[in-house]
Amino acid sequence: MCRLGIKPGLERITALLEALGNPHKHLRAVHVAGTNGKGSTALIIARVLAAAGYRTGRYSSPHMHSYCERFEIDDRVISPGQLHVYLQKVLNAAQSLSADFPSEFEILTAIAFLFFREEGVDIAVLETGMGGSYDATTIAFPCLCVITGVDYDHTAYLGDSLPEIAANKAGIIKPGIPVVIGPMQQTARQVIEARAARLQSPVVPYLQDAIKPVGHKDLSGQLINIQAESHAMKEVWFSLPGLFQLHNLAVALTALSELEKMSFVITDEYIRTALGKLHLAGRLEMLKSDPLIIADVAHNRQGAQALQTALAELLPGRKRVLLIGIVDDKDAGAVLQHLGQGCRYCVITRPEGQRSQQWARCAEVWQGLFPDIPCRLEKDIAKAVDFSRSLLGLEDYLLVTGSFYVLDRARQHILAQP
Repeated sequence: MCRLGIKPGLERITALLEALGNPHKHLRAVHVAGTNGKGSTALIIARVLAAAGYRTGRYSSPHMHSYCERFEIDDRVISPGQLHVYLQKVLNAAQSLSADFPSEFEILTAIAFLFFREEGVDIAVLETGMGGSYDATTIAFPCLCVITGVDYDHTAYLGDSLPEIAANKAGIIKPGIPVVIGPMQQTARQVIEARAARLQSPVVPYLQDAIKPVGHKDLSGQLINIQAESHAMKEVWFSLPGLFQLHNLAVALTALSELEKMSFVITDEYIRTALGKLHLAGRLEMLKSDPLIIADVAHNRQGAQALQTALAELLPGRKRVLLIGIVDDKDAGAVLQHLGQGCRYCVITRPEGQRSQQWARCAEVWQGLFPDIPCRLEKDIAKAVDFSRSLLGLEDYLLVTGSFYVLDRARQHILAQP
């Protein structure tokens, strides 16, 4: 599929969906925005609803290896053949328009709406691509909105301050529709609450005390207790590791509690079943155990900080080799400052795509932050993986991170090796 860039505004997606018969108007949806955590939060909501017997669509972005990953019903992604059929339908509609040709994300979003409508889903969980106000998914008519958190990212498009970024993400809020809000600074929360008040939309703070870790935790998950309104559960296995995932789970459970008020039936057993079988590629994911190789898509300050905290908790005292590539429009200093802690060597590679012309700048940033820790540039991702593995000692592990564009190629190369 061609890459047609970022085009703010809702005019093109509105015209495109009208040409397709407005499939979004016939879709009950949960709309999820946020700087970090929206992928995990949306996954949890969707999996619990599916376990409860609801035919559940999930539209996510970006993908790791294939566009098919973005379109899912229950736990099955769209087939390549199906995606091709829907792509042709949407492209045909797009070519009939007199307006500016839709962006790639707008075309993909239209596919999601059409696919979910024609497949007869009971509810769809929709992730924003970026921001909220002008994101193509904002054309939806949700029964519930969720804003997982607000932090600095995509500042060229969303604004340079937390209030500006929060105002953009608050653009998903619809008149009278409840909005669940996750952990965030007060300056961001105030902006969201003000917009919700203007639209007479109930604000639902996330249940921050709903989750308690109670025992075993490792890279395969963690044992928790849940106390969330009508749900009280002991020793539940939650198969997403890391402290930050407990915050995402609390936000998701708050959203599910709101859906229960709308007549959705969600029992403890449905929750327990779903939480034990979750998997999210590229989120604190163990690719190999010997040697230990972990992949995570942390690409901004908040994501890097959460990843560093999780690794310090799960692998205390263990040194790592860091393999990282950061695209040009990300704050390399903020990411490296956190992920450089506990490293004994850094290998910098070039993310695939056009957004990495200045990839080598990370070496200068690294040397300024960690002058005593060696750093090497290796443009080819596969070669960077092989070199990084050769550096590992008996107690070391390899962390591959910084961008989906790095993980895509690195993950395939690592999983293909014995």
